[in-house]
Amino acid sequence: MHERERHRIILSAVQEKSVVTIQDISELTEASEATIRRDIAALHVQGKIRRVRGGAEAVHPPQLGNLAGRPFRVSESVNIDKKRSIARAAVDLCDQGDAIIINGGTTTFQMVHFMAAHRMQVMTNSFAIAEHLVKHSKNTVTVPGGVIYREQSLILSPFDNDAIRNFYARRFFIGAQGVGPLGIMESDAQIIQSEQKLMHQADELVVMVDSSKFHRRSSLILCPLDRVSTIITDDGVPEDSVRMIEDAGIKLVIASTISQVKEDSSSVA
Repeated sequence: MHERERHRIILSAVQEKSVVTIQDISELTEASEATIRRDIAALHVQGKIRRVRGGAEAVHPPQLGNLAGRPFRVSESVNIDKKRSIARAAVDLCDQGDAIIINGGTTTFQMVHFMAAHRMQVMTNSFAIAEHLVKHSKNTVTVPGGVIYREQSLILSPFDNDAIRNFYARRFFIGAQGVGPLGIMESDAQIIQSEQKLMHQADELVVMVDSSKFHRRSSLILCPLDRVSTIITDDGVPEDSVRMIEDAGIKLVIASTISQVKEDSSSVA
């Protein structure tokens, strides 16, 4: 990742979270901690952030009350080739006329780029996904009522009598903070509440995660593995994770990152 892109991610992170650690940014950018220290020092000299022990903070701290987890803008460009490949494989599971649910997230968001030619019934709690599909596709889009969380681009409803209970789908596509033997993990109780409500409205649960998510853990479990029908990931998935998925009786779809990179390169050319 280029220096300019790392700096953009650091600036976005501190604006959304107020204080971020060197380790957090290192994981986001896949750069060494030494590199991140130099980036923080440079941005500190430019007056764009404040260097603090072990990390950085915003010059003008944001308002509190955000959801836990990385903001949409911060995560959007991380592992983008893997996310695109996974998203293409997810859309390949869909047929014309299907009713599907797509949860908000940066991996699920990539599905919109392959849905322009489809005509499906789509329920989503993602403001970004809904906006893109309305502008660039013929899919019918339904969103639940609720509050828009700008940082995660999510629409979350505290009410039971919203549009969700009247929508029935063949598949529910979600991302996740982590996948492990105990199940699918998320970082925020409000997000879990929303996802569990959506899960009741679909026959199949399709989890879309890049291979890095098999190394991550969270304190909150969305659902056990036996609730999952399919996991779509990239070709960097660890062998022990493949065995875990197969032992759980879950269908595994491995999307090739190489083919996606070639496609992106040819489109640029």
